Amino acid sequence: MTDPIDPRTRIGHVHLRVADLDRALGFYCGVLGFTLMQRYGTQAAFVSAGGYHHHIGLNTWDSAGGAPPPPGSTGLYHVAILYPTRVALADALARLDAAGIPLTGASDHGVSEALYLDDPDRNGVELYRDRPEAEWPRDEAGGLQMVTRRLDLAALRAEGAARSP
Repeated sequence: MTDPIDPRTRIGHVHLRVADLDRALGFYCGVLGFTLMQRYGTQAAFVSAGGYHHHIGLNTWDSAGGAPPPPGSTGLYHVAILYPTRVALADALARLDAAGIPLTGASDHGVSEALYLDDPDRNGVELYRDRPEAEWPRDEAGGLQMVTRRLDLAALRAEGAARSP
């Protein structure tokens, strides 16, 4: 057995193949609120939160005008975007609601609360916030006991509305 990976290791960014760069930017920047950091014509763009060089790369290098992969094929299940607070997640839900983007799911996993949807190219997207580790569900021996329960969207919307100016 090998030693575990350094616990400070993080996934720094993801690159997604898209069919139409402008449409993808409309979703990631226009709806979710990421900032365009750099664009290479109609072929690629890099977007971020908070001025990082890029959290998401979008490109049409092998996919311009392409169709999403059919159900039952391998590939990316979803990209997960971590929000720092429940209020920030509520803001993301309000953005989706305002843009008329439907959710494909919404779950409370005990350790996190998650919204699931598809981007315009049918790439799976998870928007989530983690609960503090002290609140994670545990069994009697202290082992992690993640769950999948229905997320109370009305309560999440209400929390966001209560914090809005």
